[in-house]
Amino acid sequence: MAEQSDFNANLSSFLYPRSRYYGQFKPEYLVFNANLQEFAQRVSYISNLQTNGKLSPQEAYQEIKVLWKQLKSAKKQLGITSIDDVSSL
Repeated sequence: MAEQSDFNANLSSFLYPRSRYYGQFKPEYLVFNANLQEFAQRVSYISNLQTNGKLSPQEAYQEIKVLWKQLKSAKKQLGITSIDDVSSL
């Protein structure tokens, strides 16, 4: 059972890699950084699926558009309102 758990952890780590956060520490910045990394990973998957013919360009665009709206909404909910808040990191 522990072997299966290790396999799942390794698989998740491989499929959804996370980079360390080096910016100014504020909880909302840390959460936004995690959201941004997830956004980038999913866009990469969508791009690869489209490149390999598994998704049409229109489907890829629509999926990325939805992800972008989710990221913008998360940023707003976290109270990160200006680009200076994030760019100073």
